[in-house]
Amino acid sequence: MDKTPDTFKRTFSCTLQSSLKASALYSQKLVSDIRLGKVFPAFRNGAIDFYHKGGKLFEYTGKFATHVKYASVLHGYEKYYIREEELRVGVQLIKNFVEGYSRIKENCALYTGVEASGVAAIYERSGYLNTQDDIVVLDIEVSLQALDAGLNNEIVETKLKRTQDRIDLLLYNRKTRVLCFFEAKHYSNKELWSTKNTNPPVVKQLQRYNNQLAVRHEEILREYKNYVEIARQLFEIPTEVLPDPVSLDPEVVLLVFGFDSDQKNGRLETLLVEDFSLAGIPYRFIGNPSSATDLWTNIKRGE
Repeated sequence: MDKTPDTFKRTFSCTLQSSLKASALYSQKLVSDIRLGKVFPAFRNGAIDFYHKGGKLFEYTGKFATHVKYASVLHGYEKYYIREEELRVGVQLIKNFVEGYSRIKENCALYTGVEASGVAAIYERSGYLNTQDDIVVLDIEVSLQALDAGLNNEIVETKLKRTQDRIDLLLYNRKTRVLCFFEAKHYSNKELWSTKNTNPPVVKQLQRYNNQLAVRHEEILREYKNYVEIARQLFEIPTEVLPDPVSLDPEVVLLVFGFDSDQKNGRLETLLVEDFSLAGIPYRFIGNPSSATDLWTNIKRGE
């Protein structure tokens, strides 16, 4: 018998909102960076993840947590190298996240891959809190199934295997009130490429995502109505600025970026479009996207 899919939830209670607002890290550091687009807040089930430069800077579930490698910061020590004898003369680790905030952000950015960095450039410019454009980034790293306990967005580096898919971007058209998922691939990603007349691995990935969306369509749409309501409450956003979504595009769009014009007109068009590798797949090729609007416009479909 097939396993019943895990419930997809987007919740963040009023109690959690109040405790977050009362925290020093949020009030003194995070909220200003959120308003500036330097940190992107994404709601989960009873949690909020704060992303910076493509990495998960902090998670809040009533208490803050960050990856140990981000928080391995020496208080008051600003150099990149340290001599062994300096470790014996009073150099100490930070005592709290507020104290080490700037360095934790620096460390977070250092461990980001090329695709996560590309996605970050989009949500920095087009997050739902810091743009007047109709098209905004509403969510990132969307898991349609729960991870095994104890795993997070560092699984690749700890050599543990993900137990579910994560879709890179969820864009929201505030004018038409339509949600649309995008899967981002850098031009160098080997999942884009295959031998002639065969589908690259990314096609199966997108088909799997589309099947998940088909099964969970109403559930996902309902939970993103909850998501925007939470965002309005926490960040005091007027309903007319961030209205409830009314529909969800049933297909994930393939976003390919990080190429120049020669690469696009050569390998990209030849092996993915002219070879019919993307037959029936909606896609957007754009070398250096500057905003979410760039992604939403000029979407094509493989023939």
